[in-house]
Amino acid sequence: MTITHRPLGGHPYRIEPDQRFPVDPLVGEPWEVRVLADRSVTSIVVEVRADVTSGSYELERVGLEDLYAPGTEAEGHLMEASRALPNIGDDVVWHAALPPAPSGRITYRFVALVGDSHDVVETRWFECSSVAWSSEGGLLSVVGAGDRLIPGLTKWLVGVDGPVRARVALRLAPGEHVVGFGERFDHIDQRGQCLDSVVFEQYQQQGNRTYLPSPFAIVAGSGNGAEGWGFHVRTSRRTWFDVGASDPDVLLIEVVLQAREPSVELRLYDGSPAEVVAAHLGETGQPVQPPDWVFRPWMSANEWNTQARVELEVGRSLELDVPVGVLVIEAWSDESTFTVFRDAQYAERADGAPLVLADLTFPADGAWPDPVGMIEWLHDVGVRVLLWQIPLLPTDRGSEGQVALDATAMVEQGLCVRDGDGEPFHNRGWWFHGALLPDWTNPAARTWWLDKRRYLLTEMGVDGFKTDGGEHAWGDELQYFDGTTGAVSNNLSALQYANSYHQLLRETGKDGVTFSRSGFTGAATVPCHWAGDESSTWEAFRASVTAGLTAATSGVLFWGWDIAGFSGEIPSVELWARASAMAALCPIMQYHSEFNHGRAPNQDRTPWNLAERHDDERALTVYRRFAHLRERLQPYLTEQATRCVQRRIPMMRPLYFDHPDDAKVWEHRFEYHLGDSLLVAPICEPGCSSTTVYLPAGTWVDVWNEMVHEGPLVVERAVPLTEIAAYATGPATDELVGAFRGLPS
Repeated sequence: MTITHRPLGGHPYRIEPDQRFPVDPLVGEPWEVRVLADRSVTSIVVEVRADVTSGSYELERVGLEDLYAPGTEAEGHLMEASRALPNIGDDVVWHAALPPAPSGRITYRFVALVGDSHDVVETRWFECSSVAWSSEGGLLSVVGAGDRLIPGLTKWLVGVDGPVRARVALRLAPGEHVVGFGERFDHIDQRGQCLDSVVFEQYQQQGNRTYLPSPFAIVAGSGNGAEGWGFHVRTSRRTWFDVGASDPDVLLIEVVLQAREPSVELRLYDGSPAEVVAAHLGETGQPVQPPDWVFRPWMSANEWNTQARVELEVGRSLELDVPVGVLVIEAWSDESTFTVFRDAQYAERADGAPLVLADLTFPADGAWPDPVGMIEWLHDVGVRVLLWQIPLLPTDRGSEGQVALDATAMVEQGLCVRDGDGEPFHNRGWWFHGALLPDWTNPAARTWWLDKRRYLLTEMGVDGFKTDGGEHAWGDELQYFDGTTGAVSNNLSALQYANSYHQLLRETGKDGVTFSRSGFTGAATVPCHWAGDESSTWEAFRASVTAGLTAATSGVLFWGWDIAGFSGEIPSVELWARASAMAALCPIMQYHSEFNHGRAPNQDRTPWNLAERHDDERALTVYRRFAHLRERLQPYLTEQATRCVQRRIPMMRPLYFDHPDDAKVWEHRFEYHLGDSLLVAPICEPGCSSTTVYLPAGTWVDVWNEMVHEGPLVVERAVPLTEIAAYATGPATDELVGAFRGLPS
């Protein structure tokens, strides 16, 4: 018989079925404890002891459905899994709401009666401290100029052992816009909102959750000469922000502390948005420029799980005159170790040692009979190859084979992240539940993990990796090799993952790239990134554009997304056309589709499949047109990438970056610059035959018809599906206008 109680929980956004809540009970406020017990338990009480009081309280048996609100209706296997209730097996949840917490240290344990025998089972004593807000307790360091801080509102949440949180307040002036906080899907201007910074995998409909947060933001003036500024909470710990939601003139920052070192460092910046981002990136890591081929069109689909299918789809793209420069192969591996092409034969390595190409035999009747030849052919036709990765080792793929041997090696050699009790941590999320997580702070773990993939670069010719995932480190109590806990290193794990693969590319001399979904402060040091998982809806399209613009604001220079979404029912021709046009004019242009278990109808987001499914050739012809445009823009994009890295500013940037003194730009939230010379106004709503475009001060040339406009002014423009509103300015105008001229119809 077991009773499970994990006081600190783990999931960032729900109370776990076996945790204490709040983790730090507030003095004078009710608190709650939950446990999991097997079905033989007939009753449980919690015995509570404190400095001034004690008592026993009965727990109530409760069903999961009573604790958690039902999720939205699931569509697809991944959506269904992500919306599922916590997996508790055959256990039962018990909970108790406890009286207001007294001041001081609190200990408690659980006592259970079991079955008809009424055997008594007691847990160990758990300990916590109640906390209360105080004006003293820690150290606040403010670096940088400005009088934004409101000193009287600095507070410390103090317990017996010291402060566990700090609260800092900054002034917000009327009309200021607060943008950034990492990649965000809900709002560009976060003023009036509440959000936090924790790396989290929210499958679709992200709301205010994100794969790539950062406790950094720009406060842009309202225009008309108003000065801008910004701030960065220099921490990897979880941070919360109340951006004028409680008080419209106050931005509240709350950050988790370590009681033994109760300090907060706040960096303030002054200047325009571009100046603030450049200063911030100068402190958090110099951006890295990706290779030129990144700026060509990309293609991908999870159904392409054989060499024959890959060669068919790439060949079809070439035959149909649809340019392609990069192929991402997701379903390539044995789906266990993610180091070997599926069906390859080799002698298993008991110690998890790396393989080389000579160790592998590829059966002629296997899924990938000649992957080296396939990659050589792809290179010959001008296509680069990325292979999909996940920073987890599954433990549910059987007790035999290389995956089981690798799991044993990871545990025995101490290469994985540890739980609070010192045992190996097993992924608590819905995706690859129970998997082991490599400890990127351990040099031996990095070497072991990366050496198993080295031959893919050096011998097979792979050009990089799609470094998917990275959001799986849950729980403040996790233990890392470098001595840190999860409270410090969970957010960093996503960045360390991508950095490790990026280092492998450098070590092997590859002109390659990583393509990451998750990250944290400093993400610009590991290009490139994409927005993650979305369905094919107009709402998701708008969320993705928002994500791109906020990621840029937060210092992500090279970003893309799955054109018109990757899951669910295929996009309409109109949505596909509008999304393709926008993607052609953002840093990375790529389409992708979710695994559909080989079921009919085909859900690939290839332009030829969409044309066939909709019986509408425009899905093909419009995409072909914009893919050709993309090819023509590559020299411009490459040159702009160099300038962006040198100046430490994003390639795709909202208008307030280049026009900080113009208040009108805030009325056109989806417009952006692509580099210095191109203004883009995507169509993000259905049924639009025309649109209004705001052109700031300067001379602007419509790249389609070469009409010249003098800003500032609002232009009404027709937008057929074959066009996107775009305007050139500056010395690159002739080059850009030439790229748009004579495209295939």
